Amino acid sequence: MDFEAVIGLEIHVELKCDTKLFCDCPNRPGDEPNMNTCPTCLWFPGAAPRLSQDALEKASLLCLALGAELQPKSAFDQKVYYYPDLPKGYQLSQAHLPLSRGGSIDVKDERGATRKLRIHHIHMEEDVAKLVHEMEGRVKISLVDFNRAGVPLVEIVTEPDFRTSYEAMEFLKALRTIVRSTGSSECSMENGTMRVDANVSIRPKGTDQMNTKVEVKNMNSVRHVGDAITYEISRQSAAVTAGEEVVLHTRLWDPDKKVTSPMRGKFSGPCVPDPSVPVIELTPEWIEIIRGRLPEMPAVRAERFKKTYGLTGEEAAIASADPEIATYFEAVVKQGAAARTAAHWLNTQLLPVVRDRNQDLSDSPVTPVRFAGLLKMLASDEINTNAAREVLIQLFENKESAESIVAARGFKQVSDVGELDALVDKVLSAQPAAAADFRNGQGKAIGFLVGQVMQASGGKANPKMIRELLIKKLS
Repeated sequence: MDFEAVIGLEIHVELKCDTKLFCDCPNRPGDEPNMNTCPTCLWFPGAAPRLSQDALEKASLLCLALGAELQPKSAFDQKVYYYPDLPKGYQLSQAHLPLSRGGSIDVKDERGATRKLRIHHIHMEEDVAKLVHEMEGRVKISLVDFNRAGVPLVEIVTEPDFRTSYEAMEFLKALRTIVRSTGSSECSMENGTMRVDANVSIRPKGTDQMNTKVEVKNMNSVRHVGDAITYEISRQSAAVTAGEEVVLHTRLWDPDKKVTSPMRGKFSGPCVPDPSVPVIELTPEWIEIIRGRLPEMPAVRAERFKKTYGLTGEEAAIASADPEIATYFEAVVKQGAAARTAAHWLNTQLLPVVRDRNQDLSDSPVTPVRFAGLLKMLASDEINTNAAREVLIQLFENKESAESIVAARGFKQVSDVGELDALVDKVLSAQPAAAADFRNGQGKAIGFLVGQVMQASGGKANPKMIRELLIKKLS
């Protein structure tokens, strides 16, 4: 029997707020444990929570960016359960009246067809404390860090529209790009500001029945989400084929063994309205004010880049995915650099160096003016590609312009026909076998000869002109 998967995602996104959701304690990951606490986020009896206006605005902006409909009324509930990271016995969440409903993201499936993957609702909630597991001698101990307790989150709950791990991964990548564009969250699985649980079930292909699902946790990258879903589909398919029953429970993904393993039975505690946090009422006027803050969305920006700058779909998607990259790209083009060259060099040369140095593009010493200067010299054949890479590194090391670096360090490309002609003749005399190979139809020999001329020129020769001269002389 052929099976198909039915997959839904629950995505927790930490909002980029200076304070926690219900108090003024700093939201500052990395601080010493239990430094950022107060009676409210330590959940002392009698402490009164106060909803953060900043968190509400950032959450609302995120909802609108995902095409969701903000609800006129939303409210917090007490999600009752006990765990060491939640000693008060309940989490403030929005179980009954979420902040928004609906929304969707369009992605391309494996065949290139567009799939609209729907969002059921988005709600706000407070994060729980962090458990730290250590060894004290030979004894295993668990410590609780309350710095994370009360940090503002939104949970994005999708419809079970996904059929493959590929679709789930594409959805998460698109979601991450959209949320980052709003400035509401860093949205990084690696840094823990985006956490994903997957609900996976299988059914006979071609049917619409909904069978028992299994929840999978502990995935800290988009790739791990894909791998975990793929494994779980395979595991459940093998179990059903063998006549075994799929039982509702939670499993953990092991990225080293690449398997899921049972964690606990799935349970759902009661959710009761919380009397301490007032109902949130959003007026149409307030919603429109928030909507007016929406930046240009990545998909819209990508289409504009294709039309305005002649980029391919892939180039436009890369250049438009991050607001910082998009702004930098357009600034470089405004300085006179060719758009496609700028997009290519930005993605393949500049950004890898910026990331290796743990810098932000906006803080990089390679300003759009300096980068454009380099690209214009490359386009005019004043320098070759290898020299341009060397100049780029120098732009990180000092404040000189690309033109000054090229002049001072002798990077200027040799394009004088007479000088190149002499170098070509010298190499052909020294490499008669390679010359004969090319004349006998071995096209690869030309690459070797070009390399020999480049070496003879100290890497300064114009490779395009060298190739043309070689072919002319060997024809």
